[in-house]
Amino acid sequence: MGGARRRRQWRAAAGRGSRASATLTNAPAASDVTRRIAWGVGDRVPQLSLHTPIGPITVSEEDGAVVALDWGWGRDQTETPLLLAARSQLHAYFDGATCGFSLPLAPAGTAYRRRVWQALCEIPYGATRSYAEIARVAGGAARSVGQANGANPIPIIIPCHRVLATNGIGGYSGGEGIDTKRYLLGLESRARGILAA
Repeated sequence: MGGARRRRQWRAAAGRGSRASATLTNAPAASDVTRRIAWGVGDRVPQLSLHTPIGPITVSEEDGAVVALDWGWGRDQTETPLLLAARSQLHAYFDGATCGFSLPLAPAGTAYRRRVWQALCEIPYGATRSYAEIARVAGGAARSVGQANGANPIPIIIPCHRVLATNGIGGYSGGEGIDTKRYLLGLESRARGILAA
């Protein structure tokens, strides 16, 4: 699992319908969280893995919030109430039965990255935005939005796959890269039609 990403705490709850809303809260030092998660120093965070159409993924939690979603099967498996809810909601997402998540989230990042991730949470299910559009909302430039997307520690739930380049699909650092991004966009496009019926 690629767990060397930084994590800073913020809480998000998926809104009803196709949008999620998020609010920032105080957070532990990103370096402390990173050390525990990435290198196994100190307490291990609970994690739970699941099979998906894009391969196995693992969700990790700390202090009652989701801190990471990584590709691959985690070594340790712990069924906490939050991780069971995350697994259930992810299964519903991949089944096309839901268009949002209702989970407390605590990704770590700079204030700028948190603004970008907040803007991603506001993209409606099945819709897309350009890197430039996100930059207008969060500040910065399209390139810095792309870098924040690449550092998103909770992909899918924080929907960085919904951000496209102005001249094409753009990049994606999760799973199998662009193929995974195309799959997620196609899933949402198909499910949006079914959920609207």
